[in-house]
Amino acid sequence: MQNIRLALVQMEAKTGQVGENLDKIESFVVRAARDKVDLICFPELCVPGYHRELARRYAETIPGPSTERISRLARKTGVAVMVGLAEKSAGDKPYITHLLVHPDGGVDKYRKTHLGLSERPHFTAGDELPVFHTPRAGIGVEICWDLHFPEVTTVLSLRGAEIIFAPHASPVIVGDRRAIWLKYLAARAYDNAVFVAACNLVGRASETQQFCGGAMVLDPRGDVLAEAFNNREEMLVADLDAALINMIRRRRAKSMRYHFYLHFRRPELYKALVEEGAAPAGDGENESLPDAARTGDAG
Repeated sequence: MQNIRLALVQMEAKTGQVGENLDKIESFVVRAARDKVDLICFPELCVPGYHRELARRYAETIPGPSTERISRLARKTGVAVMVGLAEKSAGDKPYITHLLVHPDGGVDKYRKTHLGLSERPHFTAGDELPVFHTPRAGIGVEICWDLHFPEVTTVLSLRGAEIIFAPHASPVIVGDRRAIWLKYLAARAYDNAVFVAACNLVGRASETQQFCGGAMVLDPRGDVLAEAFNNREEMLVADLDAALINMIRRRRAKSMRYHFYLHFRRPELYKALVEEGAAPAGDGENESLPDAARTGDAG
């Protein structure tokens, strides 16, 4: 990995106001270019706004109008841009997709693989865990609820991911976003020796949906490098020093504190993860849970 400057954006994305949301995204990217940012990440479904019931209406193809606009913007500014949109699928339910648009205009994408109970009637789950190998770093993406499944981050790390981007659409009702993220984002970073960079929608997407915001970067030891929890639209800039992760990944550490734990895995002991894949307390489809507990965007 090489040193890299990131920007994470908290933004209000109005449902269905695609042009307005893209204008806002463009203004942040232009600011990031002025600040010499290499890569900027926006929240989950920031292009159409997060709205489960209306996602089909605003779904797009890739390539499509929004993708082409972001590609032109990346080429113009020289900044890699990560944005979320609803991607049309072969069926009637779109994917929750996050794009990585490179400075040359090329496009990679990740489709959210773990859908919450409230998302399943409206979206199609992706079934791939790609790692995007850029000149500066290996990049993985996990969208909101994906981060609650530790195996995903482990697979990405084993495949060469050094930075995990975690775009969210987490509502106010869930609670203290910073405290919640510190429970599991720090664990994902520490166990897998990866940087984790998270950002969230903020403000109102519609009359019924309000998001709590938040942006945070953690290093491969699970320590917070930068954060912003001011309940407003803003851009957090962070410089990632590659020295720590390179020392860990290249086995140059002389202390157990800096070992790459995944080098010492014993996969033969973990077969139960696949062979006994059912949840220990049932199938996870308990519809008697309150809405807040079943909300896939709770993150």
